[in-house]
Amino acid sequence: MDKLELLKLLALILIANGTPVIMARLLGDRMAWPIDLDRRLADGHPVLGPSKTYRGLLSSLVVTAMAAPLLGLSATTGLTIAAFAMLGDLVSSFTKRRLGLRPSAMALGLDQIPEALFPLLAVSSRFELRPSQIIVLTLAFFALELILSWLFYLLHVRKQPY
Repeated sequence: MDKLELLKLLALILIANGTPVIMARLLGDRMAWPIDLDRRLADGHPVLGPSKTYRGLLSSLVVTAMAAPLLGLSATTGLTIAAFAMLGDLVSSFTKRRLGLRPSAMALGLDQIPEALFPLLAVSSRFELRPSQIIVLTLAFFALELILSWLFYLLHVRKQPY
């Protein structure tokens, strides 16, 4: 796989993960129905927390699927990337709640790695990704996510930086 194709996958991962943040800023509390329906587990903590919404999930799926053809990739690839990025985000949130961390609290690595690693693993055979490419793309996302988080905070898109 050439470098341009790798950059396209990285762009889709960024789009998939950034879309819910942008939609939250644009729409505020409108349509922000929590995926966990505000339920708590026996540990007293929310299953996922209020920032994991159907709006974020659905907007990520739709926007990433629409963006993929603009990058020369299939809508199916975009949908797969978004679905697994959101799965990674949900796994991160579930884990953070079990660790007693509040919603939107930063857990360095846990907040970034699954959101990139899961989608890359999901498309690895389709794009014949080597393990080294998956590692490099995951680390690139990790770094870019931290930079973009601060930029979004400075632009008042995010309420807090990571």
